[in-house]
Amino acid sequence: MLNALPLVFVLIGLVLYTVLAGADFGAGMWQLLSGSGERGERIRDHCHHSMGPVWEANHVWLIFVLTVTWTAYPVFFGSVASTLAVALFIAALGIILRGASYALRSGAAGTRELRTIDGMFAVASLVTPFALGAAAGGIAAERVPVGNAAGNLITSWLNPTSILIGLLAVAFSAYLAAVYLAADAATRGETDLVEAFRVRALGAGAAAGGLALAGLIVVHADDHPLYAGLVHGAALAVLILSVVVGTATMGLNTARRFELARYTAALAVALVVADWAIARWPTLLPGLTIDQAAAPHDTMVAVVVAVLAGAVLLFPALALLFTLTLRGHLGEHGEPGEAVATQDQAGVAQLLLGPTLGARLAVALLIAGVGFLTIAETAWAHAIGVVSLLAFILVAFAALVPQALAEDV
Repeated sequence: MLNALPLVFVLIGLVLYTVLAGADFGAGMWQLLSGSGERGERIRDHCHHSMGPVWEANHVWLIFVLTVTWTAYPVFFGSVASTLAVALFIAALGIILRGASYALRSGAAGTRELRTIDGMFAVASLVTPFALGAAAGGIAAERVPVGNAAGNLITSWLNPTSILIGLLAVAFSAYLAAVYLAADAATRGETDLVEAFRVRALGAGAAAGGLALAGLIVVHADDHPLYAGLVHGAALAVLILSVVVGTATMGLNTARRFELARYTAALAVALVVADWAIARWPTLLPGLTIDQAAAPHDTMVAVVVAVLAGAVLLFPALALLFTLTLRGHLGEHGEPGEAVATQDQAGVAQLLLGPTLGARLAVALLIAGVGFLTIAETAWAHAIGVVSLLAFILVAFAALVPQALAEDV
């Protein structure tokens, strides 16, 4: 169980990166397809202003995934990074160009420079998710053998399954962005932009869903063992659930229930990622299982403790950032009534779990978790340790978030 826990953290981070940074990439794609004239400029500005406050925070999850993977599963990480070096280099270059575009856009001297910057941003937004998806496809299709650069640098990520997953990453990014941007436009009361992104969300959703289902044919022909894993057992149940949630999201978009659609769209994409992970579990690479790839016991314990302790610092900050962004008043103080309501909510939470009690309980859970994971050797003790550490993050989060929100208002 301990050997698999860091991988669960990695998968959670990968899902969060997909549904958050994926929407950021998708916004760049819609900038490329915004059209000309005043309406096209408004679409581009809406994409930029909606994603601008959070794009850098979204990439925290990529850093998290890479750090935990190379620490907890060094053989797996080394094999992947060396064989898929070309795809990962392209993705890294795209991320760098996107970051530079955000910085340069505010300093553009004129319309011509602005279009050049937006064009670079849009192309990077298209190439990056494809490269990352193709790299993930190479792992799923077992094109990455164990060893330093043991696989082909090109065909490992340019094969039917990899190309399919790369295209799915692009389609899902465009879909998520359209849903999120429609919700943001509705919050701001920009009716024409709401309709523009609603149509885009329906079109991108239909394309992504059709591509995902048609992709089963490609996987069946290119990698039958992976196909068998996708359509049997728990993976099949998750696949069906993803189709149901995705269909519900299309209905919510049609009914203009954009805020709820924001969350169901993210859930549908998260279920697709989970489906691929379940289909391959517990194999990481051909001939390499989770237990074989895991670092020594002490390292795994240190990783689990560090991740959960770090989450106490990270989640309150991200919760505050996204709360302010979704409410549309990042950097604003809001209406007096809103401030009072937020303070009242924070006060209720503090009554349920005050900062002093919360801190003491969190410390106790942390000590218990570390103790059961390091001192004891039995499986039941490790299970108690993991549960204690998970409870630690929940208790610390409950104690810190209300206080952070109260201080903000």
